[in-house]
Amino acid sequence: MLVLLNPQARGGRARRLEPLLRAAVAVQAPLAMVAAPGSVADALALLHAQPQGGRVVLAGGDGTLHQMLPALLARELELGLIPAGSGDDSARAFGLRGWPWPRALAQALSAPAVAVDVGEVITPQETRPFVSSLGAGFDAAVAQRALQGPAWLRGMPRYLLATLREVAHLRRFSLRVSVDGQLLHEGDTLFASTLNTPSYGGGMPAVPAARFDDGRLDLLLAGRFDRVDTLLMLPRLLTGHHLGHPEVQCRSFTRLCIESEVPLPLAADGEAMAAASRVEVRVLPRALKVVVAG
Repeated sequence: MLVLLNPQARGGRARRLEPLLRAAVAVQAPLAMVAAPGSVADALALLHAQPQGGRVVLAGGDGTLHQMLPALLARELELGLIPAGSGDDSARAFGLRGWPWPRALAQALSAPAVAVDVGEVITPQETRPFVSSLGAGFDAAVAQRALQGPAWLRGMPRYLLATLREVAHLRRFSLRVSVDGQLLHEGDTLFASTLNTPSYGGGMPAVPAARFDDGRLDLLLAGRFDRVDTLLMLPRLLTGHHLGHPEVQCRSFTRLCIESEVPLPLAADGEAMAAASRVEVRVLPRALKVVVAG
């Protein structure tokens, strides 16, 4: 078994876990290897070297999981997760958010895994899987600003600061959005984002009813919002009361197509992607096995 720590997670503070994890794993799983590779390429190489269908424990956040996801899927690896990121929306959905690392490690090493859905986004430039969310439009631009935010600010406060900065440069996009082959929306749009978990952006309850094991993804679409409307919507979004707004739509789907007149900002699990004028999204049902809270 491989226990993989991202030392850059949580602004580099996750590095402090390395000696603690090594000591704990030596007692609980002496045959396991603990690694804290210095690059994504090195981490992916370690995953690709694992036996097909084996188990890997990741210590990191949504970004760590997102970067490792292609290898996890290719090798059909089971995933145990130690939350050590800034947002941890995947860990929150799996019931692990806030767990102390010794409890999360014990669960990750020994508890059974369950099959969860994965999303896949397809653009002319690339195809990429994601676990938690795909931002498209305003919230993707916010995610990109959050990646550049101050290292000392974590979680939702980091996203709120990025949101306020993006509101000052607010853009809307002319989109044509189709869900499972049916036209849903055409016109000015603030964002048209996909959720596989109830929250994104460090805990914002975007689609409270979303489930990661129902074989479907959820579209959250915000239409014609100006700066004032966007600022007024923030408190509702933070408390999960935005879904009653007349310019907000939520729809579950298996396939989604977004066409934009200009390249649309994109972010998968909070990680920036190249902007694209055509975006397709589909669900990969039960594609990943994950240890969740018991």
